[in-house]
Amino acid sequence: MKKLKFSFVLTLILLLQIISSFAYAISPSSDVIYRGIDVSEYQGYINYNSVRNAGIDIVYIRTSEGTNFIDPYFRENYNNAKAAGLKVGFYHYVTSRSTQEAIEEADYFASVINGTSPDCLLAMDFEYFGGLSNSEVNAISIAFLQRLEEVTGKKAIVYSDAYNAGNVFDSSLSSYPLWIAEYGVEEPELFRNWSVWTGFQYSDTGRVSGINGNVDLDRFTEDIFLDSTDAISSSGNNVVPQNNGVDVTITVEAGDTLAQIAYKYGTTVDSIVRLNNIQNPNLIYVGERLIIRTTENAQGNEDNSTIYYTVKSGDTLSNIAREYNVTVQSIASENRILNPNLIYVGQRLVIETVRYDTHATGNTIYLVRNGDTLSEIAQKYGTTVNELVRLNSIQNPNLIYIGEKIRI
Repeated sequence: MKKLKFSFVLTLILLLQIISSFAYAISPSSDVIYRGIDVSEYQGYINYNSVRNAGIDIVYIRTSEGTNFIDPYFRENYNNAKAAGLKVGFYHYVTSRSTQEAIEEADYFASVINGTSPDCLLAMDFEYFGGLSNSEVNAISIAFLQRLEEVTGKKAIVYSDAYNAGNVFDSSLSSYPLWIAEYGVEEPELFRNWSVWTGFQYSDTGRVSGINGNVDLDRFTEDIFLDSTDAISSSGNNVVPQNNGVDVTITVEAGDTLAQIAYKYGTTVDSIVRLNNIQNPNLIYVGERLIIRTTENAQGNEDNSTIYYTVKSGDTLSNIAREYNVTVQSIASENRILNPNLIYVGQRLVIETVRYDTHATGNTIYLVRNGDTLSEIAQKYGTTVNELVRLNSIQNPNLIYIGEKIRI
């Protein structure tokens, strides 16, 4: 009899676990649905009048990534979409590996969109977690979202695929609306945290008049709209730390890009674009003179720069390497590419430029990436694990973190 009872209880527990694991369709947060798309530099030039005539109501625009990249089509997309009468939202791709970095990224996002007037909630796109634990992912997300709302005065929304929304993000984020990505289904499915969606990205291979190639297709509810469309202001509590340095004039040299120049002088691409009335951030000329608003400690204090690059049609490793002043071999090594002649559109590459701290000891600063070990780093730079442990006061040589800076 006792065995029978035990068997019954065990069966009941297993049954409840199975039932609880079933995903269920979640509903839109309102009955009113708007057609939308989300875009970035990968769509190139967009005819927004044609997009509007195709029945699209809302366009979400990628603005930035990390703390040193601005989408080169951000301003053009924003101005042209607004001119065509479309409702506009912004999203930022998060690369933080700590809550402090998340706060810095939120400030950066706010500085990029300063002065704009978005119609829709500001979106956090956090989808690559590397070696982060779930609790770290959620802490970073909360830090980013809270800081973003604090400095912009605008409400935010979480963008996520169904798996991460149900298995990585926890209930601490469910107070924020959800923009969920799930393809090939009529309704998105989840089994915890959110019961309704505000945005639903249902395809990444959509076709819309006015856009060459594929574009993400979305549905949005009326809850996607901000209560106020006032311009994001840099006054009062919304101040983003400003550059207190001086203006200098530089001359563009062969191989220069705005991203590299911005990094070198401790400023942003958007700042250089505004100061010099640049129409296309991807197009600068050798011999062109640019006004740069520098920080006090920008020059002579460069450390490791990690760039996340997504391969576009026509790209080759040699062209990418030339653009970022690195070697083909270094990109291939960083991304474990076996055949440097074979890369794919949409492939995401890590590009690292090692720099030196000339204010201190002349040591190289290395930024830890997913899969790194101290022994591999030591071998790469011709040093020893013991030396890295000593130089960086590392307590556990087997425990290093993505984004951690290692002095070589």
